Amino acid sequence: MLHSLTAKILARASGKEKVEVGETVIAKVDKVVIHDVTGPITLEVIEELKHQIREPEKLYVFLDHYSPSPSVPASNIHRKFRSFFSNYPQTKFFDVGEGICHQVMAEGNVLPGEVVVGADSHTTTYGALAAFSTGVGSTEAAYAILAGKLWFKVPEPVYVKLEGELPRYVCGKDVILRILGIIGQEGANYKSLEFLGSGLKSLSMSDRLTIANMSVEGGAKNAVFPLDDTLISYLEGFGQHIELGKLAYLRPSGGINPDLIIDLSRLDPMVAKPHSPANVSPVGDVEGLKIDAAFIGSCTNGRYEDLLMAAEILKGRRISRSVRLIITPASKKILTRMLENGIAKIFLDAGAVITPPSCGACFGGHLGVVGDEEVIISSSNRNFVGRMGSPKAKIYLASPATVAASAIEGHITDPRNYLR
Repeated sequence: MLHSLTAKILARASGKEKVEVGETVIAKVDKVVIHDVTGPITLEVIEELKHQIREPEKLYVFLDHYSPSPSVPASNIHRKFRSFFSNYPQTKFFDVGEGICHQVMAEGNVLPGEVVVGADSHTTTYGALAAFSTGVGSTEAAYAILAGKLWFKVPEPVYVKLEGELPRYVCGKDVILRILGIIGQEGANYKSLEFLGSGLKSLSMSDRLTIANMSVEGGAKNAVFPLDDTLISYLEGFGQHIELGKLAYLRPSGGINPDLIIDLSRLDPMVAKPHSPANVSPVGDVEGLKIDAAFIGSCTNGRYEDLLMAAEILKGRRISRSVRLIITPASKKILTRMLENGIAKIFLDAGAVITPPSCGACFGGHLGVVGDEEVIISSSNRNFVGRMGSPKAKIYLASPATVAASAIEGHITDPRNYLR
């Protein structure tokens, strides 16, 4: 039987020739990610155990959720982090304004074949980089930091074959929403979503990162893409040289019977309705629904390509007077490109508000919290009750293109109406 990419990575990380689905392995962890929301418990555990961090260079610490701090409690957490990690200067420490952990990690900090865990469920994002990455609890993250290893049950693979090419203004967000609409919120519980097929050539790295990011919304333990030319070129852009000889096992392979086939060429813009990312329908089913706010950002869709797509639609236009549009780039690198290439001006001219790089409105912390009875369309990853503010608000998830078009019209709109 052909092994999944996940099984191959876990086998090597646990010093075995092969592993089987359902087998429990103890695998070496290459990198650990913590942030200012789940990380405080991790620090408490480390302090309680009175252990030194032996390999601080493997630890990536982010002050990204409350960035910049909107409250005294958040500021005190940040103060604690800065003080604690000043004792470990080899730690990769990213203070406020540097960006969201999952985006910054994807900017050359995760390599194919690595095992990466993070005290955040959307750590699945790095599967786009041909790595095994998954979210763990805060206590488990502490153990990974101190021991450099963790136990994993090898997940069952779910092979998703992508065919065709994405139409204009249809992107990775629409792909993963379509998948979630098919499999449901628990359809991939503790399974690995593994992507293959000729349609991969149509997906940018931004698309792949979005898909991997939201795989957890279907219950997946992780997602993984093969090491192909698109990924190699992307990593080289961050100065990372890939030794193909050592990583040949991660290259695309044939002979796999898919569990699910998605024809990208027939895909419509999709929208997830309240209150589940799997409550999905084509945009046409909800077109015309009035909105109060729109958000483009998050670790799901705050990348440069996402913002560029939105800017194409917004250029020379103004958002509806009844809508506020919040733009939150996912990292400082992305914000810098926005400023250098004129995209920021397009957003400002359209009437949008640009915030510093942060998780911001996505988790209802600050920088765009929604109120009672408000309706928001968002490029983020979750629309649970109360996720972005008031539990009385309604959240619709969509691509940056759909969000931008909707902000102009004042109601949910098909972005293909704006094809130039």
